[in-house]
Amino acid sequence: QIVMNRIKVLLVEKQKTNRWLAEQMGKSETLYQDGVRINQTSISRLQEIANLLDVDIRVLLKPQISK
Repeated sequence: QIVMNRIKVLLVEKQKTNRWLAEQMGKSETLYQDGVRINQTSISRLQEIANLLDVDIRVLLKPQISK
């Protein structure tokens, strides 16, 4: 759940869409409509997403701290 939320936040921050992410990864947009499912996501896929979003993979894995 944390990863899905972080990806959604990063997509907004980077002004990117789920469609963009899917296209970059050569996947169907429907795979990303509800975010990446953590139980179906390998570390290598998370690394690919992190690279595309130009962030460290740890950003995807750590919970966002509320202010």
